[in-house]
Amino acid sequence: MATRTKPETAKLQEDLFGTQRHQPSTVCRIMQAKVVLRRLEDMRSVWLEAGTTGIKEEVERPVNNEKKTESPQRQKREDQVAVHKKEKLAHVKEEPNVTGSTGGCQADNLIPPLSDGEEDWDSGPKRHADKCCQCSECGKSYVQKSTLKRHMRTHTGEKPFACTLCTKKFTQKGDLKIHSRSHTGEKPFSSLVCGQSFSAKGKLNTHARSHGAESLFPCSFCAKGFPAKSDLTVHTRTHTGERPYVCSFCGQRFTQQGQLTQHTRSHTGEKPFRCSLCGQAFSKKQTLESHASVHTGEKPFSCVVCGQRFTQRANLKMHRRSHTGEKPFDCTVCGQKFTKKASLKTHKRRHTGEKPFACSDCGQTFTRNGSLKIHARIHAGLKPFSCSSCEQVFTQKESLRVHMRTHTGEKPFPCLVCGQKFTQKGNLKIHMRLHAT
Repeated sequence: MATRTKPETAKLQEDLFGTQRHQPSTVCRIMQAKVVLRRLEDMRSVWLEAGTTGIKEEVERPVNNEKKTESPQRQKREDQVAVHKKEKLAHVKEEPNVTGSTGGCQADNLIPPLSDGEEDWDSGPKRHADKCCQCSECGKSYVQKSTLKRHMRTHTGEKPFACTLCTKKFTQKGDLKIHSRSHTGEKPFSSLVCGQSFSAKGKLNTHARSHGAESLFPCSFCAKGFPAKSDLTVHTRTHTGERPYVCSFCGQRFTQQGQLTQHTRSHTGEKPFRCSLCGQAFSKKQTLESHASVHTGEKPFSCVVCGQRFTQRANLKMHRRSHTGEKPFDCTVCGQKFTKKASLKTHKRRHTGEKPFACSDCGQTFTRNGSLKIHARIHAGLKPFSCSSCEQVFTQKESLRVHMRTHTGEKPFPCLVCGQKFTQKGNLKIHMRLHAT
């Protein structure tokens, strides 16, 4: 009987599996041994057909009782794949990452390569049999049934996850979780460069680009660059004047969807941002953040000129203009300048005649929401401002201020022609008509 020497056996193993770089597990050794036996059986058949002597007795003793089929190559390949899948699954369940090697387990290499002319019967559609869930609308396939269920909501419009603090609904639970942070103020994702925090990881990734050496999306009108394409799109509208978002109540137009959403709340009265400490609700997230300082007393932003402190950076920025005299917002109709964008917005209504704030009692309309609140005190009979000298009460703070001049004798409005002074600006205007005639 022909025998094999130790070097020949080692060479056969090296040809089958390559050089081992780590100590294989017990399961891997068993799987390797089975493949070696299967290869030896194939070689024994070749020797028998070639008339090799000295091995016939060993060949006549079968190693296993494999069922013969009409296609031996196909049956052999089926057995190899079945053993590989079954024992690899057992290996994953029983001994996950046994060797601790970064190169993985040798079980992935146990199926020998196809020989020349051997049929690759496992190719074709069977390789994608794991994508068993197909969308009946668009034909897309998914591995898991839950993923398909989530995808179907894009066709049906179903939004099963509703916010308990506002009326918004979402198709995915993760989107609801991110949205909830807009009410709680939670921002778990922070920039390692500047420390700025964000409610969603995607917003942090977009912000991270701003710390790069160059901006990915430059403006074609000016020299500014932006880290995200969406930021560039919004910025470009400042050059083109495009305002694609229109209010269905008053027809006012906006450059961003978020601006329209905030504006709509002035008509509907919706206040989705609620303080967790006192329960007070607000229509803007920034207003809620400012309100939090009422409880904490914190004012982290201070003016370097006068030392006045503020709860928000934006308020400090506007305050600085009172020192510098900067008025960056110009009216395109009359050229008047303003320190605040909100002041310019209110001023424009004088030219357009727009009065979006209406009294629910008498129907009178106003250009400013503050004017409507003052007017509402007339119906309610409220006069919250009282004189400390004579106890006279007023509905407006400005009325009290004018009244106080009767006690102090202050007359801040002088005539530039004759020098006469007045307590109210209106009285000065009437007086100026005397000089005009």
